Amino acid sequence: MTTVDTVLSKHDNGLNFSSWSYNKNQVWKGSLETVSFEKETIKDKLMVLDKPCYIVKVAGKICVTNEGYLSPGDNGTTAQVELLTFAAPIRIQQFGDPNFLSSYGVKYAYVTGAMAGGIASEEMVIALGKEQILSSFGAGGLTPERLEAAINRIQEVLPQGPYAFNLIHSPNEPAIERRAVDLYLKYQVRTVEASAFLDLTPNIVYYRVAGLGLNSANQIKIKNKIIAKISRREVATKFLQPAPARIVKELLEQGLITELQATLAAKVPMADDITVEADSGGHTDNRPLVCVLPSIIALRDEIQAKYHYQTPIRIGVAGGIGTPQSALAAFMMGAAYVMTGSINQSCVESGACEHTKKLLAQAEMADMIMAPAADMFEMGVKLQVLKRGTMFPMRAQKLFELYRAYDSIEEIPLAEREKLEKQVFRKTIAEVWEGTAAYLSQKNPEKLGKAVNNPKLKMALIFRWYLGLSSRWSSSGEKGREVDYQIWCGPAMGGFNDWVRGSYLSEPNNRGVVDVANQIMTGAAFLYRVQNLKIQGLQASDYYSQYHPVRSTSLLEI
Repeated sequence: MTTVDTVLSKHDNGLNFSSWSYNKNQVWKGSLETVSFEKETIKDKLMVLDKPCYIVKVAGKICVTNEGYLSPGDNGTTAQVELLTFAAPIRIQQFGDPNFLSSYGVKYAYVTGAMAGGIASEEMVIALGKEQILSSFGAGGLTPERLEAAINRIQEVLPQGPYAFNLIHSPNEPAIERRAVDLYLKYQVRTVEASAFLDLTPNIVYYRVAGLGLNSANQIKIKNKIIAKISRREVATKFLQPAPARIVKELLEQGLITELQATLAAKVPMADDITVEADSGGHTDNRPLVCVLPSIIALRDEIQAKYHYQTPIRIGVAGGIGTPQSALAAFMMGAAYVMTGSINQSCVESGACEHTKKLLAQAEMADMIMAPAADMFEMGVKLQVLKRGTMFPMRAQKLFELYRAYDSIEEIPLAEREKLEKQVFRKTIAEVWEGTAAYLSQKNPEKLGKAVNNPKLKMALIFRWYLGLSSRWSSSGEKGREVDYQIWCGPAMGGFNDWVRGSYLSEPNNRGVVDVANQIMTGAAFLYRVQNLKIQGLQASDYYSQYHPVRSTSLLEI
């Protein structure tokens, strides 16, 4: 028989407890064989998340067990084992909004966001979808033919989902938006992630309203779900409210929607979910998460009180989510789900090339910078990219400075033009324009016609040639162009690399998107348990608050 003397350890396990306790009327009962006094075994028991965790004291020594049970205390008697506190079992699906899980048929509130140009690839969407994790395909910048092929492939493997496709705002080329919407409606893509929108467009309203109808109980049925990624209250307001009556009327007059759908449009919001985008890669306002999330949640509550939607809009977060700590912080602030982005493009399923993945795996949090965006160049819109290992940010900024300073290519001093041709374009400006004109003659002849008579627009299109191709070079692995790679990335990448340093996930070849998702969510659950116990009075050394990825088959079962 095991006695107290034989189980006590002489080593300090780094645990103490505050003098106060709420558990005076309960005692723990069980076998001392299950009690751990050593640091390593104590942490193992903290990691058994699907079982309760009891913090007890035996002969003055704090220890931990997952076994036994609680019983009412015996008045007037002193128990051999004193119960200090305990934590209930916890499962990953307890985080976030349960309605998010049921709405999309997923196992937990974790989403991977779209990265344009197919960086968020078919392989990524399929790998996550097979594990009931929602992922959004990076449709931005792809041709309709390429997008259609992606839809067919993903739907073939995931006929019941879950999956989403990106719809990126194209203010200068609305036809691009429309072609994507037409494909989504044709193939009944039921979830779209809307990003970079500055205002609602007829295209996104068309997608939303064309999916409205009534079920057998005469209730509104929303077939086409929208997850809107925003970082500003004024844009969030547009997605939180019903579709603008003016646009709905135009769609009705064009015969694109029915009278019933036009009527129902006034009763539902434009989005089912709002992703609050903080300091993210690509298009971003670099907003601090702790400020912008509470603001948008309060805005949602205000609009919900006005419209009384049957299903309130859920608010999730993106931007800066790259570790268990950041995911847990988001959930504790009220996020319905978390969305990762930058960290996924360093994974094996990413559409980025191997050189780009290696650069990302070496990135630190300070290795990011804002640079002009190709799709909104003339507007001065910027996006966040990696600066370590590439000269793209500096060269892109130089192009924008020249665009602001001059009204045509010909006005730029000859020395500057020669430098552009030699260092940036690596071909003559005339050759760049020839290629640009050939492309536009096929894709957008109207814009080509305008550029011929507008020297400023022509200069912008020449500069956008470099800005547009640089991101493709990063995906395709264009040899000799490595210093010009445009790599969209936020500080979450650096945080992720710090977290996984020294573990198997430090190598890009070991980074699978499903494994990364499991590690982040399992780590968040573990850290929640530790913090829960600390709030109840447990004083634990830093050793117990650290969760490092360990390749294991014993991750928390869903």
